[in-house]
Amino acid sequence: MSRSGYFRKVPAGYTAFFPTPLPPDPQLNVDGELQLLLSEADRALGGLNMVVSVLPNPDLLVWMFIQKEALLSSQIEGTQSSLVEILSAGEEGYPTADVGEVINYIKAMRYGLSRLKVDDFPMSLRLIREIHGVLMQEVRGGEVHLSPGEFRNSQNWIGGTTPGNARFVPPPPTELMDALNSFEHYMHVDDDMPPLIRCGLIHYQFETIHPFNDGNGRIGRLLITLYLAWNGLLDEPMLYLSAYLKAHQQEYYDRLTQVRTSGNYEAWTRFFLEGICEVSRMVVDTTRRIQVLERTDGDKLIKAGEGAHGLNLIRALLQQPVVMVKDVAEMVNVSYSKANNLIASCEEMGILRQINKGGRNRRFGYKTYIDILSEGTEMRDNKANVKE
Repeated sequence: MSRSGYFRKVPAGYTAFFPTPLPPDPQLNVDGELQLLLSEADRALGGLNMVVSVLPNPDLLVWMFIQKEALLSSQIEGTQSSLVEILSAGEEGYPTADVGEVINYIKAMRYGLSRLKVDDFPMSLRLIREIHGVLMQEVRGGEVHLSPGEFRNSQNWIGGTTPGNARFVPPPPTELMDALNSFEHYMHVDDDMPPLIRCGLIHYQFETIHPFNDGNGRIGRLLITLYLAWNGLLDEPMLYLSAYLKAHQQEYYDRLTQVRTSGNYEAWTRFFLEGICEVSRMVVDTTRRIQVLERTDGDKLIKAGEGAHGLNLIRALLQQPVVMVKDVAEMVNVSYSKANNLIASCEEMGILRQINKGGRNRRFGYKTYIDILSEGTEMRDNKANVKE
């Protein structure tokens, strides 16, 4: 038995893991290197919040960054879709189940944030179940046997074809609620542990308990953003940490496994804090590049004689970077003919580019903006072999 729990053979014949409640005992060692890393992560997250505070309209970028996080988190699980596909998805339906799953993640994130901020609802098992119900609605996750919004009542596992040959088997359903109740209690603990470290521990524990039939990895990563926002560490949900977790996917899984097998919470916590540092700086850099792009393209349109219409279009494209002619007409409040001419000007200047073929139902993308947002979301040739 390690400080994180123990493996035990159950009556069905396979070996499952039984996690010990948080916090770790003995307590996590936050001295030396880990303390320095924690300070760096706090500063990096503070820098992100500072940038957000001076944005004239942060909602424009918040919405884009939520979509990026949703796509990246889903790609970790093997979902094959691109940011352009997500941005192009209309209300009439989704072109693929993969796109639908990413859209559900976006809805789940927005739902959770609304419950926390608007309804003043606490982090809780009830909220997690509600969010899971949103995440798993319709598309593949809506299948009855996957029990959207309900904790599992059967054994699940990670890797392999049965619990007997799995890479990891979470606690059996008979032990599930005890583990979850302890997990919920820890989310509300008021101790000396820094909230950023507590957030990393909460993500680890959730992934280890694996309380749902499907969607555990996405819910666990979504909880990172919700927990940081709930604790006031993240002013806006602009931290797409899944960019780091996707880029270091094997290490991500290995660090979680290392805690289970040897109780090494410290190594996992270092990895988690390094991700906070790296992605916070990425968000700041991306935000500044987008601000420069907005000014540059706005100047181009002014010089081309498009004036206020051009500036209004650029601002609108930051929120909806894939548009049709009728969208531009509504955004800028001009006629269809004027919108068509405005798009033509933007095409000539390399601001917009048609992203579909043909002359009907033409869709145009804000090219450079989408390129910046798409960094790190490039699809792999093969799907993830093992899901967390």
